[in-house]
Amino acid sequence: MNAPLQADRPNMTDAEWQARCDLAALYRITDLYGWTDTIDTHMSVRIPGEPTCFLINNYGDLFHEITASSLVKMDIDGNVHSEGGKFNAAGFTIHSGVYKARPDANCVMHTHTRAGTGVSVLKKGLRPITQDALSVYDDLVYHEYGMPTSQEECDALGVSCQSGNSVVLRNHGLLTVASTIPGALRRMYMLERACEVEIIARGLDEEPAPIDPDVIRQYGERARQQRANPEYGMTYWKAALRQIEGKGTDWRQ
Repeated sequence: MNAPLQADRPNMTDAEWQARCDLAALYRITDLYGWTDTIDTHMSVRIPGEPTCFLINNYGDLFHEITASSLVKMDIDGNVHSEGGKFNAAGFTIHSGVYKARPDANCVMHTHTRAGTGVSVLKKGLRPITQDALSVYDDLVYHEYGMPTSQEECDALGVSCQSGNSVVLRNHGLLTVASTIPGALRRMYMLERACEVEIIARGLDEEPAPIDPDVIRQYGERARQQRANPEYGMTYWKAALRQIEGKGTDWRQ
């Protein structure tokens, strides 16, 4: 789904406007999936052609209210390039830390879902007990809790994200990183599903059925191949766009 060209926005490239429309759609999809925490948590996208700048939500907007023009443009040093925009300080710490450390990363998603946060407080975290978990298990890393708005946390998160793209933020929530918005969304969907089933399984009075280690290895190899495809997540992204089409106001404004 292509965004309209922005001839009436002389200070904005068509590529930036497309990125704005796609990120606004991602916020609407996040709201549709029930992954919101009122005005907290945040998603961002790096602006094409401007590697030191990214877009993030205007702090205070509910996710279903976010539009392309309401997003805040800022750089990895904390300078805001949008008039009147506000940003979440912890959000800046998280997203700038990833973008500084990962030149290949163009989208970052961060959530505080009940299932994701529930898993984040468990010492052993996710176990390879479902095919959802196997989709991210080989790419999973854990990041120890740190002061959200500190430079130390910014740097530490960048280090953690160099080891994997599906991240459990200890005592906090979940985070996914990808070169594309569809890729970050697909990773988050599978990570969230894995956390939901993990929480359910831990509440049952029975040990989970184990998966053969060789199957875990084979599934991991297949998952790596799928994630390496530049089109990873695109089919699901298009389906999600159809889900939000016509729900409330148009995000492409």
